[in-house]
This record gives sequence, structure tokens and C-alpha cells, in this order.
Amino acid sequence: MDFNSSSSAQDAINRFQQVRRQTLALTEGLSAEDMVVQSMPDASPLKWHLAHTSWFFEHFMLQPFCENYSLYNDDYPYLFNSYYDAIGPRHARPARGLLTRPPLQDILAYRQHIEQHMVALLQRQLPQVAELLTIGLQHEMQHQELMLTDLLHLLSANPLAPAMQQQIAKPGNTQPSAPQMLSHDGGLLQIGAPATGFSYDNEKPRHSFYLQPFKLASRPVTNGEWQQFIDDGGYQNPLLWLSDGWHCCQQQNWQAPLYWRQQQQQWLSFTLQGEQPVNPAAPVCHISYYEADAYARWAGKRLPREQEWEVIAAAQPAAMADANLLEQHIWQPTSCHNQPGLQKLFGDVWEWTQSPYAPYPGFTPAQGELAEYNGKFMANQFVLRGGSCATAQQQLRSSYRNFFYPHQRWQFSGLRLAEDQ
Repeated sequence: MDFNSSSSAQDAINRFQQVRRQTLALTEGLSAEDMVVQSMPDASPLKWHLAHTSWFFEHFMLQPFCENYSLYNDDYPYLFNSYYDAIGPRHARPARGLLTRPPLQDILAYRQHIEQHMVALLQRQLPQVAELLTIGLQHEMQHQELMLTDLLHLLSANPLAPAMQQQIAKPGNTQPSAPQMLSHDGGLLQIGAPATGFSYDNEKPRHSFYLQPFKLASRPVTNGEWQQFIDDGGYQNPLLWLSDGWHCCQQQNWQAPLYWRQQQQQWLSFTLQGEQPVNPAAPVCHISYYEADAYARWAGKRLPREQEWEVIAAAQPAAMADANLLEQHIWQPTSCHNQPGLQKLFGDVWEWTQSPYAPYPGFTPAQGELAEYNGKFMANQFVLRGGSCATAQQQLRSSYRNFFYPHQRWQFSGLRLAEDQ
């Protein structure tokens, strides 16, 4: 965005305020107690997310570009830095739930303080601020997704099975028919983000990649299909699993996806709408890479390569039009249907790929402190594509690369099958 007119400055202010309102809207109906507890080291309290996303704007935009700007609180950079080692020491991530002080009302006042100063900064129409604003908004939308997944994990630990919201997703009546395996000729193809428009450094540079002919399933794997995997002893058969995955499965006693439990021969799943019967027609979610890989082997298929997923998605510009994303406020996967062609390529569940999270040829990380945003995590993780029911629509594009460790399950992660042609 160019700040070359008062209207473009107002557009930037409107974008900023819309994203900030969307973050706060996710806390409606929650108590202060809901927002201070940390259920596991991988998750963070909602109060911490509210503070960290404000600290991000304060550190990367207000301090460098606002003359005589004073920190809102000298302790906040230590408390609310996430993983930016170059910036300085920080409070330990597993102990974020111990931060009962500062109280929630102080964090909400901090957010208002940051928003007032950001509006004043954006009114000055500084050209160097435009790119940082976009990164800041994308960063906050990532935390909106984390707020939902972290809250789901927290509420699932409560024996009362409390619901965040009462809206119930409509279940499918029947398991859809088997997915089509759609063919692609492969070849020498272009992968990665184009030069224009926003993208993260890990999506660049755009480059050529040769793909053998392959097939990709028309829809994700459903809960009903996953139940067949369970019933066939999928969690008890070591021949289906990678060695590390089998060790993890045994150590953690995995018997089903995260949040599933069996009651009187019926599978139930905990959701942000409380505990519900598992919908057999909806994409399976909250599974690890190890589980996805084992299922694919059981089904006689494989996980797609991230480049295969991307070339299919790039050729489907309308695939996001009816996607189930954060803005729909459903926050759980919805039913697949019997229809021709691709469905649910974007939204509902992140789809595991078999691709390690690694730099593209010619990768150059962002410069300065923001160099720590993506590049330093390029080891021991796998790429997921497509977004989920908790992902903001503005975040998604065919080149977007998400990444998690292969044992992690608390995200809305599922799978789509692939095979060689």
C-alpha cells in the first residue's frame, strides 16, 4: 500500500482497526479466568496473546517511527516478547500462565494505548510503515487462530466440557462416497509466491520445480473414514507407522484424534461448541503428521508433496469462495458432500504434506529483527497447506506455508491423500 493520499491513510487505519476488533471479538463471553490459564507449554493464555500482538506494533512500529515515544510499561517487552532472541531476554514460554499480573484490565488498556498511537502514526503517511503494517496485521491474524486453538485445548481439560459458543454446526446425514483421485500431468512448474502482493519470506523466491505425474484426492479424509482406520486396528499396528511416530503413539497412548472419546460405542469430540457426536461426513482434524502418514499407508496412498498441493490450489482461484474460515464463526470442520471436483481445498482443516519445512532455492530471510519470524524454524517440522476453520481469509493464498512439529495435534490439522500416477 502506498501512503500517497489521505484516503490511503484512512484505508490503512480501517484495516488496522478491523483486525484489532476481530481479535477482541474472539474474547466475547469469556471470563478473566478463561484468559489467564495456560493448558500446556505449546499453548498461551488469551491474555498473553492480547498483550503480545500489541507489543509487536509497539516494538516494530511505534518505537522506531514515533518521535519521543515512551514504552507503555518497561516490563512489557520482557513479559510479552515471544521468540525474538535478538531483542533481548523474555519470560519463559511454558510459564506464561503464571502471569496473573498485570491483570486483564491493564492489558486491555495497553491495547487501547497502542491503537491510539498507531492511528496517529498511520495518519502521518510514512512510506516505510506500509510493509510493516501489513506484516503486523498478518501476525495478529495468526494469533487469532492460535487464540481459538489454545482456548479449545484449555476448555477440553475442564471436566464440565464448557462451550465457548452455542452455535452448532449442522452434521452430515451420511458419509460421502469415496473421493475421486484427480490426475495432474506434472512437469516443470512454477512454485512460490509471485513478486507482487504480500507474502512471507518463506514463500519465496518463486522457482521451477519438476513434478512427476500424480493424483490428489478431491476432498480431505473424513471422520467416518478415520473411524474405519481405528476399527481396523490402525493405532495398534506398528507396520503402519514411522519409527518415531510409533514411539510417540505408544508413549502418549494415542487411540484416536485429539479431543475424541468413546462413550457407549459412540465417538464424541470436544469442540468450541462443547462435546458433540463425531460428524462422519466432516474432515478429520486434530491429528499429528505421524497419524496422517500412518493413515495414508493404511489406505494404500501417501501424503501429497507441498508442491503438488500448491499447483492444484493455484489453478483453483475460486476455491476460497465458500471456504469455512474464521469469519464464518463455526470454528469446526463442516460436512463434505458428494459433488464432482475439488472441495474444501481451503478452510476447515490444515492439510499435512510429506514435505519438510525447508528453505526454497535462493531463500533470503527477512532482514533485521524480523529475520527471526520464519527462517530460524526451518528444521524438524513439516509443511501444512490450505488453512482451517480458525484461519482468517486474508491470510490465505496458494503459496502460504504453515509448519508444525510432526507430533503436534492441537491445531485443526487433517489430511488429503495423494498417489503417483
